[in-house]
Amino acid sequence: MPDQPIRPFSPPTRMLMGPGPSDVHPRVLAAMARPTIGHLDPAFIGLMDEIKALLHYAFATANPLTMPVSGPGSAGMEACFVNLVEPGDTVVVCVNGVFGGRMKENVERLGATALVVEDAWGDPVDPMKVKAALAAHPGAKALAFVHAETSTGVESDAATLCRLAREAGALSIVDAVTSLGGIPVPVDEWGADAVYSGSQKCLSCAPGLSPVTFSPRAVAAMAARKGKCRSWFLDFALVTAYWGSGAKRAYHHTAPINALYGLHESLVMLHEEGLEAAWARHARCHAALVAGLEAMGLPLAVAPAHRLPQLNSVRVPDGIDEGLVRARLLERFGLEIGAGLGALAGKVWRIGLMGQSATPSHVLACLTALETVLSGLNAPIRPGAAVPAANAALFG
Repeated sequence: MPDQPIRPFSPPTRMLMGPGPSDVHPRVLAAMARPTIGHLDPAFIGLMDEIKALLHYAFATANPLTMPVSGPGSAGMEACFVNLVEPGDTVVVCVNGVFGGRMKENVERLGATALVVEDAWGDPVDPMKVKAALAAHPGAKALAFVHAETSTGVESDAATLCRLAREAGALSIVDAVTSLGGIPVPVDEWGADAVYSGSQKCLSCAPGLSPVTFSPRAVAAMAARKGKCRSWFLDFALVTAYWGSGAKRAYHHTAPINALYGLHESLVMLHEEGLEAAWARHARCHAALVAGLEAMGLPLAVAPAHRLPQLNSVRVPDGIDEGLVRARLLERFGLEIGAGLGALAGKVWRIGLMGQSATPSHVLACLTALETVLSGLNAPIRPGAAVPAANAALFG
């Protein structure tokens, strides 16, 4: 034990504008502080049913199997793969960043074969490559891809990719961790089969839960498995007995009750705002941030047609220590932005505009702080240009 007395932890106040988590809305924090009740309490079971209904709205789906996994987005990812993929299966996996690589890892750990369709970091998944891969492997069980690649800030064409999978007789497994609530994720319109997300990004909620939804086609595939799911905790044959409808629930695990209070509140807020309004808010803040960054002299790393409004990859000026900039932003302004990963490490910053962090005040504060720090390091930028450009984009 340390010599000094141990006191309750008091976290510093931060403005979270990295790749996640984003700022948690005060309403969500307040909801999480409500009294804990039992996970089989009739009142809690009613809350579970409301969460499922609200997730139907958020995912734009009528899939009966729609619920939050007790764990972060990575748990939702693993739940999708471990329930749908068996040893000996073949899965076409699209890799254009870190999280496509994690999909590949899941496939291989399950004793299946991952056929990788690779695109450059900063580019979207190429549908023509996917079509060719599916044609070359007609027995493929599934196509797996990331809709919104958090490591690069790129959006891929989910509608086309899901259609290609369906036409090839394969299931589609879609990473929407950074998508849900920030850009359209119309699951039924896409015909997507398994989609997972996370609570800590555009939903303005705390980390720790992963909303998922499975199509009837995916449910049928699970029922037709040759062997048991390799994970007991994530086996949906068991979990769905707990997340069923009405009063009869079979005990599986103790759900994170207070975290689910928070998710419920965040989904209520999304419903109050409206999906289209939430998407428009993210787009408006993105346009303002880009206007300010470009006026300052900082280009983005992704082509405009494929940029995610909620995750912006910004090129680091030559000669600038990107880690030092992030450290000074955190120390002097309480502002967190993200570093580049993998092929983009040291080359970009990742600036998030997600959920509660997608507001005009966040955009203006970020631009002001970034300009101040870069000016202090004699970076080749145009001082005084960013905020006026952002204001013009925000308010005309």
